[in-house]
Amino acid sequence: MDLKEQGRWALFWVLVRIGCMLVVVSAASIGAVGGAGAQGATPQEADSASDRLDAADEIHIDVFVHENGSATFVVDYRFENQTDEEWSRLSSDIQSNQAVYADSQEDRWTDILREGENATERDMAIENVTVATDNSSAPREMGHAIVTFEWDSFAYPQLTQIEAGSALAGLSLPSGTWLQVYAPEGYTIDEVSPQPEGNDGSVTGNSEDNELESVRWGDSGDPFSSTAPTIVMIEESNETEQPAAAGPETDRSVPWPLVLVALALLATVGAAGWWLRGDRGDERTASATNGGSTTNATAPGLEDETPPPELLSNEERVLQLLEKRGGRIKQQEVVSELDWTEAKTSQVVSGLREDEEIEVFRIGRENVLALPDGEDEE
Repeated sequence: MDLKEQGRWALFWVLVRIGCMLVVVSAASIGAVGGAGAQGATPQEADSASDRLDAADEIHIDVFVHENGSATFVVDYRFENQTDEEWSRLSSDIQSNQAVYADSQEDRWTDILREGENATERDMAIENVTVATDNSSAPREMGHAIVTFEWDSFAYPQLTQIEAGSALAGLSLPSGTWLQVYAPEGYTIDEVSPQPEGNDGSVTGNSEDNELESVRWGDSGDPFSSTAPTIVMIEESNETEQPAAAGPETDRSVPWPLVLVALALLATVGAAGWWLRGDRGDERTASATNGGSTTNATAPGLEDETPPPELLSNEERVLQLLEKRGGRIKQQEVVSELDWTEAKTSQVVSGLREDEEIEVFRIGRENVLALPDGEDEE
């Protein structure tokens, strides 16, 4: 190979190396740009988004509790004079950077959730955070930045009631902020603490029957500065009272002669049955004495024996206790009699109720268990 050809090959390999270097540099640049675009909002962006929403003239927090203990939050940041340029710029920024605002709100509420987990010792999660904008003209012109999300395990559901509020241990309600909590369908609010406050009566529902569907706090100091709220929601029941005793008019209409005749007949039949059973008992005793089968003589006694508690399932123990109590017993008595925790008792009773082996209803503030199909009548 002459010098001229060697020079051409050397130039060729130099150009190849330069091309490879350009390809590597270009790929690195594209990766850096793509990586930056894939990242979520920076802490500075999140803080800026939160500050912008915190500047709202009013903040309304609606909490819709579900029967399974989760809750849907709707946080409405309201801005007056929604026709001015400031709201227009904020609305456009939210629409262009929804992920940034959603991340900022998720971080904000996750801080509150952590304190709720410590207070309740329940595992919780915030999911499906979204941010949107809207305008309203009544009762006045306002712009709305609406944040919605799901709070898993927000409340503590039990057999016929739901306890909520303790998860908000880290929430504060500064001036211009309202919190309204709604009970799920089929439930009413039975107990509330602290006392609800507000400009519109604080509570909604049927005030004559004292059946509340929601409670509201806000705009008069921070009601949760010392303790988290407590809200007890109870399931509505169609069975509320025991059948009323017969009145005097009913008593006067009873045909007493027929009653006396019926009682006499029952007494006669009972005496005859006792006499026959006594004769049969004598026969069995004689048979056993004269070499009859001892097993046959004592078999009825074995059939009447109740299995020991350790051989029964939890559900069978509750049913056995119900039968001993005439078909009706308070749930709290089951806890005492069987030496169970309230949580275990509630779980077993729930299973029996779902299998339709018992009925559960409330008398006052207590759960009462009963055997179905009239087996609870004494």
